[in-house]
Amino acid sequence: MEAKFFRFLKIVGVGFKARAESEGRLLYLKLGYSHEVELTVPPAVRVFCYKPNVVCCTGIDKQRVHQFAAAVRSCKPPEVYKGKGIMYIDEVIKKKQGKKSK
Repeated sequence: MEAKFFRFLKIVGVGFKARAESEGRLLYLKLGYSHEVELTVPPAVRVFCYKPNVVCCTGIDKQRVHQFAAAVRSCKPPEVYKGKGIMYIDEVIKKKQGKKSK
């Protein structure tokens, strides 16, 4: 399968990790929950983990690649106070200021 479309995801957070198994057909995410999140990859998409915190979704169908990347991101979207979560590589998170102390 020749991959034409890519979507890179970056996982930010202490202890947050990803791993791909069975030739890119399963994606396991450790996101601070009491369990691992297991995602089955659609047939037209492959998943690679270059580092424990960088995930690459690739395939020949742009819509399916981006749809799966959005599904992965929705497991733990980036939060605006600390910037932790799953975000696209080229995404910029505008952080909010926390509560002010007197």
